[in-house]
Amino acid sequence: MAWLTSPSPRARSGVRIVAALAVVVGTAAVVGAAPFVAGLASLSAWTILAAVALTAVATAAAAWRWRTVSAGFGLPLTWGEAFTAYYRSQFLNTVLPGGVVGDVQRAYVHGRRHDRLDLAARAVAAERIAGQLVQIALTLAILLPLGLSSPLAPLGWISGAMALVVVAAIAALAFTRRGRSLLVREYRMLRPVLSRPLTLLAVIATSVLVVAAHAATFVVAGLAVGVDVGAGELGFVALIVLAAAAIPVNVGGWGPREAVAAAAFALAGLGAPAGVSVSTAFGVLTVIAVAPGAIGLLVNRFRSTRGRGIIGGGRPVCEALSERSESK
Repeated sequence: MAWLTSPSPRARSGVRIVAALAVVVGTAAVVGAAPFVAGLASLSAWTILAAVALTAVATAAAAWRWRTVSAGFGLPLTWGEAFTAYYRSQFLNTVLPGGVVGDVQRAYVHGRRHDRLDLAARAVAAERIAGQLVQIALTLAILLPLGLSSPLAPLGWISGAMALVVVAAIAALAFTRRGRSLLVREYRMLRPVLSRPLTLLAVIATSVLVVAAHAATFVVAGLAVGVDVGAGELGFVALIVLAAAAIPVNVGGWGPREAVAAAAFALAGLGAPAGVSVSTAFGVLTVIAVAPGAIGLLVNRFRSTRGRGIIGGGRPVCEALSERSESK
């Protein structure tokens, strides 16, 4: 019965996949399949080009953030390495369940290069956590001030509810010994970022640029679908949808994003089906826009295979190194 109290990583992954699929199926049951089809049909060459360009900007900013944080942990990282690795990471996060496999791969490759897997993992975790904190703060700063007379006021209520949930979760953690140790560990992980003003400023600036680029991609999707609302209003909704997309219960990005998009559009008076259509278009555009990461994976695979062929006459690198150590 131990598996009931301590589920394996595979079991937890399976639960997340089932939960994400259940959310998508539930959303489809409410709004029907037509909004999903409409989202797919809205895509065109210009929307794809716009999404690719905006994703390149977001990737460049995120890579710079990772490079800055990594330097704070004493692990140098060139711009080219950071940019290509982040594209690979985004591709894996998008097409695989959970949304973190790419980050694990990114940390492993970087840590193995410096023989410091622990520091590389901390740098990646700190970079992602810092980015999400900035995203939450930016969302609250923009949506909370919406007045009660604004037609988008419900979005402010949603953001306020999200803030209360986060505060309640932190308070609940602080009341337990294990929770306090977790919070302390998270703070220590972020200390190399928080203790350096220039690093903190760079992380905030790049994170804002990342959020802005992703929100602009959502606006592009909304305009392509033909939602009868301005780009500014679509940008407000995008902040809520992006926050939902960060929930690690998804399959290739699909799951809570569609449900929250439907709810946000409905509360804003735009209709739940329109929200699902825009979210569908946004999801497909996101997958296409991170496709360069697949090319990076193939190139990296080719280089690894070529390296094994050179070292030890085609034998694995570890075998060649083992023979060298035994001969000394």
